[in-house]
Amino acid sequence: MPGPADFRWSIPERFNIGVDVADRHAARGNDTALIEVDASGKVTTFGFRDVVRLANRLANLLRAEGIERGDRVAVLLPQRHETAIVHVAAYKAGFVAVPLFTLFGEEALEFRLQNGEARAIVTDAEGAAKIGRLRDRLPALKLVLCADGPADGAVDLHAAVERASDRFEAVDTDAEEPAVLIYTSGTTGQPKGALHAHRVLLGHLPGVEYPHDNFPQPGDRFWTPADWAWIGGLYDVLLPAWHHGVAVVAYRARKFVPGEALDLMARQGVRNVFMPPTALKLLRASGARNPGVRLRSLASGGESLGEDLIEWGRETFGLTINEFYGQTECNLVVGNGGGLPPVRPGWTGTAIPGHRVGIIDEEGRELPAGEMGSIAYRRPDPVMFLGYFANQAATAAKFRGDWMVSGDLGVRDDAGYFRFVGRDDDLITSGGYRIGPAEIETCLLRHPAVALAAVVGEPDPIRTEVVKAVIVLKPGHAGSPALAAELQEHVRSRLAAYEYPRIVEFVAELPLTATGKIIRRALRKAPATK
Repeated sequence: MPGPADFRWSIPERFNIGVDVADRHAARGNDTALIEVDASGKVTTFGFRDVVRLANRLANLLRAEGIERGDRVAVLLPQRHETAIVHVAAYKAGFVAVPLFTLFGEEALEFRLQNGEARAIVTDAEGAAKIGRLRDRLPALKLVLCADGPADGAVDLHAAVERASDRFEAVDTDAEEPAVLIYTSGTTGQPKGALHAHRVLLGHLPGVEYPHDNFPQPGDRFWTPADWAWIGGLYDVLLPAWHHGVAVVAYRARKFVPGEALDLMARQGVRNVFMPPTALKLLRASGARNPGVRLRSLASGGESLGEDLIEWGRETFGLTINEFYGQTECNLVVGNGGGLPPVRPGWTGTAIPGHRVGIIDEEGRELPAGEMGSIAYRRPDPVMFLGYFANQAATAAKFRGDWMVSGDLGVRDDAGYFRFVGRDDDLITSGGYRIGPAEIETCLLRHPAVALAAVVGEPDPIRTEVVKAVIVLKPGHAGSPALAAELQEHVRSRLAAYEYPRIVEFVAELPLTATGKIIRRALRKAPATK
């Protein structure tokens, strides 16, 4: 890997992610691509030729069912081999993959599937049950495939794929052709779909290679507890590892258990890990140890790491936890790691080679070192999104001239280090998830007892923040622990488990501006000071 000063992008005009991460390696042999560990501990290994064979069958099946180039194909599955197969098949066939989180409730799924006009979805039995209840509200959805066998309204994925040919000629895609649609939570309105081109994989590579200390090295093997439905699991781990022909471990428990994670890493010989800060904090708090864990690199992103957490990483794993920073629309653009300037606790790092990152003012002018402003990324950039799907207004609002605004405030010093200061919107960062309050507020307002709802983040030592809902009730209803629990379940069952409000407060009125906007800062508890 070239040093930062020598780095140059090499983005071909024609590029296909599926061919790059699977076919290219399969042509040389059946080296291990995936080690799948299920809930019972059973281990199944897949080589790159296995991946290609299964992906080709699925691509042929989808084509036979009328799915065409450019159509959206959703995948609602946890970390398992079928998830990866859907992505490879979709890319090779020129479809657009739409990853969806298994903990999404029906309302969250309905919006994303409607907005993205998904034509097909691959899921499991639990997901098929949710989709079955939504099917009549999803007119574009023509095919539901279930990886757990036949289900009500869903076709048995494995039986159907077995009947298809394992020969498939990949579509000759332009590097700028759409490949993946990843929904990101916003603070106003519903979530927006960030549409990325095939080049996005190549754009991610420096942001993986440097924070993972000159990845890949002989013997490397990757794992993350982050779900592959998010850009962090999919494009920070799975696909970059496969680009380099490095094996990935597939396992994601419903709940992160420190001892279980350490045991997995030891048993499967994991050497490289992306672990969100909340998981690191839970590991540290547990005091768990496993002498069999032999990590070469450990990277984290989504929230700033403190000096004490970095020092704990050195004592526990004998390495420095490298940070990186970005967002779904333009990921892995700042960080530290092998070949980059040394780690400075409290600072996220410097611009990853190949990316132009700056601090800008409201007019889009770059600010000098030491001045706080909006963290922004300069286009063109191969990791930057094409735009928000079917939302030109939101796309335009994301830019100030040629600078794409992150929505975060920060500072850059004279040495080029960036420090995250805060958000210039109301995004909540909890357990590594970036949560927009609008979707939760809309959900709460559907409860018959709720008149008004405001959602903010409350400081939390483990999760950074937890979701807090401040509720004004309708006449005839009184606040109580039982009603608070009912509202929590109302959100948990309809949106996602990580979005439910861990704190529910009942108030007589909300603080509002003269134009009726909620004054959110008045609802937040100030962080504790040392």
